[in-house]
Amino acid sequence: MNADRSLRGPSVHHIFATMKTFEVGNGGHIPALGLGTWKSAPGEVGAAVREAIRVGFRHIDCAPPYGNEAEVGAALAESIATGRVKREELWITSKLWNSCHGRGEVIPALRNTLADLRLDYLDLYLIHWPVAHQPGVLYPKKGSEFRTPEEAPLSETWAAMEEAVSLGLVRHIGVSNFTAAKIDRLLRTAAIQPVVNQVEAHPYFPQNQLLDYCNNKGIVLTAYAPLG
Repeated sequence: MNADRSLRGPSVHHIFATMKTFEVGNGGHIPALGLGTWKSAPGEVGAAVREAIRVGFRHIDCAPPYGNEAEVGAALAESIATGRVKREELWITSKLWNSCHGRGEVIPALRNTLADLRLDYLDLYLIHWPVAHQPGVLYPKKGSEFRTPEEAPLSETWAAMEEAVSLGLVRHIGVSNFTAAKIDRLLRTAAIQPVVNQVEAHPYFPQNQLLDYCNNKGIVLTAYAPLG
């Protein structure tokens, strides 16, 4: 098209350069829009991450059960090595899977994620779900493959998340798929408050009560599947 540039909308780069952020924790700022990597096929997710960074995305959301963190990590490393972006300009989120709950399991799981993503630290680490599987069970098929709250207390898992902060492996910690009641129970023993609760939220499922609760607690509610 030969349209005069003054008639066009703002460039993609300008939109991302002026993107809104939300303050979390001790001065961190999470970009309001991020690229999710769930259901991104092998061989495609790396290209998606590289292109997202090229056009201005700085928030990339990952998780081990997505099965693609190593490919995401290769794309991040390439983007940093070529000077497309600096590590400190990125906000990288990942999550603790349900089979890795427990005081002694969080740090090893986190170190595996960091190795796959080729990073020294995460900006945000979330407890993926407030349920625990037996070690090694990715997706349970029977009740015995779950651990009870007594066998894997969330308070113990959260204490290990807090330890990850003190070790410098993560900058911020939070939760995902937690109800207000679950967060309240966590806060009874937490030394560090969750800074984010990532949940399904969209026009068909707006989560207004949970949003109000999180706002009152100073917790950022992040929406996945935001288009429904």
